[in-house]
Amino acid sequence: MKVAFIGGGNMAGALIGGMLRSGVAASNIDVLEIDSTRRAEMSGLHGVNVHAQPADWLRASQIIVLAVKPQQMPEAASAIKGHLDRSLLISIAAGITSNAISGWLAADAIVRAMPNMPALIGAGITGAFASQAVSTEQRSAAHMILSAVGAVIWLDSETMLDDVTAISGSGPAYVFYFIEAMQAAARDLGFDEEQARALTMQTFVGAAQLAAQSSESIAVLREKVTSKGGTTAAALASFDRDKVDQAIARAIQAAAARARELGR
Repeated sequence: MKVAFIGGGNMAGALIGGMLRSGVAASNIDVLEIDSTRRAEMSGLHGVNVHAQPADWLRASQIIVLAVKPQQMPEAASAIKGHLDRSLLISIAAGITSNAISGWLAADAIVRAMPNMPALIGAGITGAFASQAVSTEQRSAAHMILSAVGAVIWLDSETMLDDVTAISGSGPAYVFYFIEAMQAAARDLGFDEEQARALTMQTFVGAAQLAAQSSESIAVLREKVTSKGGTTAAALASFDRDKVDQAIARAIQAAAARARELGR
């Protein structure tokens, strides 16, 4: 199976690295990347075939991964349209619908996917949707590529991908935002930078691992940390007064709305 990536950015690099670790030969992976520095990096780091321009080498690929930014998709599609055969298309561009991709590339077999940033270390999660024209074999191949960098959930409705984008696609930034705020609060309390980072980072890592491994609900785990009238209760009461949960919900709704705008 030959796979071609249109775009050689960070997420393409993560997927390629995962595929190589899972046993796919570098000779079966091609990358179209206009930036010469990035081409050299992809070739040197992964040993894959790199190209500056689209050409008929694309016809040999059974799978084409569209890994460009949403605003670059129309131009990229126009550049490769004349060099495609009956390939499966996998798009990881936020908001760009399968109908739009089909119109640009005259293709029917399309998988839309939304991986997230932890894919860079093989700890991501991807929401994916397959159009009706995608065969069982093609879906399995897409799953193999996407699962090389983490978990995959398949959705029955394409519109849910905008919500995946808002939750897990953008989600790492929410976590980083909270980490930044906690580190700043720790520094205000008198800890130095190294101490503030260590206390905050290990709290997040440990809590996430505990939540992932526990059979108990998140609410139950939260309650186990919270003694009546204690320090945790005081902090959570402050969150409640500031309506932090509602602010988070509004932020996620804003992200989902922006994903839909990108599609339009």
